[in-house]
Amino acid sequence: MIIKLLVEGGSMKPGPVLSQKLGPLGMNMGDIISKINDATKDMKGLKVPVELDVNPTTKEFDVQVFSPPVSELLKKELGIEKGSGEQNKIQVANASIEQIISVAKKKLQNLLAKDLKAAVKSVVGTCVSLGILIENKSAVEVEQEIDKGKYDKEIKEEITETSEEKKAELKEYFEKVREEQEKIIKQEKAAKEAEKAEAEKKEEESAESTEEKPSEEKKEEKEEKK
Repeated sequence: MIIKLLVEGGSMKPGPVLSQKLGPLGMNMGDIISKINDATKDMKGLKVPVELDVNPTTKEFDVQVFSPPVSELLKKELGIEKGSGEQNKIQVANASIEQIISVAKKKLQNLLAKDLKAAVKSVVGTCVSLGILIENKSAVEVEQEIDKGKYDKEIKEEITETSEEKKAELKEYFEKVREEQEKIIKQEKAAKEAEKAEAEKKEEESAESTEEKPSEEKKEEKEEKK
């Protein structure tokens, strides 16, 4: 019996998912969690795919650990907690091509890629969905540059270390991007608040106008009776 799980590397805890799947089998939860944590201890801070091969009769089991998803490796590599969610407007990091190659090398065996260059392109594709810049450019632009051979040297030599000078340049550029993004977000927020205030004002004026009408009608009736 194969049970697939996605666990927090090295720190899995008891939960309803595991209880529902293994509880009816009478398995030792503590023993299973301990072995999974031991098998994933080198992947702390990452979501790790794990498969349990369980024998319901003997209660024996094997733990098989797979490489974390590309998105998790990228977040770990770049020190970010989550992707953008609004990748067309908000960028969350600025990676070097060397960092992309590093992630691609870790995932090469698990990706449907014929070589490292194809794996790099696959990782760049994930950067698009997460809202990650690469080399101060959009991931889409970098993908096109890879096709044109711009990073062939780095990929061929499997360069995975980014110089401190380059890291500083990437960081400086991204700080400017972040400031501009925050400015746009504040402007949009102010515009929405102003729009909301205007809508509320119109509602109040409409309500006041409705209240005034009956009194005016009564006044007209009195004048008619006279």
